[in-house]
Amino acid sequence: MIYTITLNPAIDYVVQVDQFTAGGLNRSQADYKEAGGKGINVSRVLQRLGGESTALGFVGGFTGKFITDYLTETGILHDFIQLKEDTRINLKMKSGEEETEVNGVSPKIESTDYQQLLDQLKQLKQEDVVILAGSLPTSLSSSTYREIVAQLSEQGIKAIVDTSGLPLQEAIKASPTFIKPNHHELAELFDTKVEGEQDIIHLAKRLNQEYKIQHVLISMAKDGAIYVGDGGVLRLTAPVGQAVHSVGAGDSAVAGFIYKLQQTGYPQEAAQYAVASGSATAFSKTLCTKEEVEALLPQVQIKQI
Repeated sequence: MIYTITLNPAIDYVVQVDQFTAGGLNRSQADYKEAGGKGINVSRVLQRLGGESTALGFVGGFTGKFITDYLTETGILHDFIQLKEDTRINLKMKSGEEETEVNGVSPKIESTDYQQLLDQLKQLKQEDVVILAGSLPTSLSSSTYREIVAQLSEQGIKAIVDTSGLPLQEAIKASPTFIKPNHHELAELFDTKVEGEQDIIHLAKRLNQEYKIQHVLISMAKDGAIYVGDGGVLRLTAPVGQAVHSVGAGDSAVAGFIYKLQQTGYPQEAAQYAVASGSATAFSKTLCTKEEVEALLPQVQIKQI
């Protein structure tokens, strides 16, 4: 079973206004609400691709109930730990070509809540895969992902991490199986500048060799991606299309990689599927479907470096 962990989920409240006026009355032209958070997005995309997962993490209050009800209605398994405080709401307002985001305050996670999650993970089996994705609530330490990956490693369970900043810097010390930073996040990991593909490859190889990370996929948006790992060093082109929806593209790439790697065991095919999945979401108004991904797949050319 694949498990996704979202430590800081949210209701994403998406609002479309004609022309936003600061300090004035703005009327919504359209709006919708959906369960948000990177791990939850990965579960949603896995389901659309034909895979199955169980969503884990923390939810609370009436907003947390919205998230669990949403996942139940869409057929996604979940087993969240219940908090005393409400899950946050993130506002995403679209006005013309501009997007404005206001992220809500994270609920407090007590030490007993966190321990309950660690105990929950102790029940998993070696054949399971765990994907940890997204930001950390302010009440949790920046070393949280590193601690969880280390525990999973002791249990013989593969862990995937998709985050950024200090939590990622800490997480790589525990040698997760797969990470997917973009080229800016890669440079930040080593406190250096990236000026070309050779710099990217050099730093990704350091992640392989020094941190024992099996698969590293460096995303570069419209410029495609570079994979470095058990499958060698690969340069992957991005499909051509009009980007209309950046939210969830990275989560879709993670889901695509794990889905195809579980299916075939070939990192090259997984990397190709990841790029197609991320692009399919970017070209759509919502998260990608399997049909959209496979329509783009032939455009993702792979070059062995």
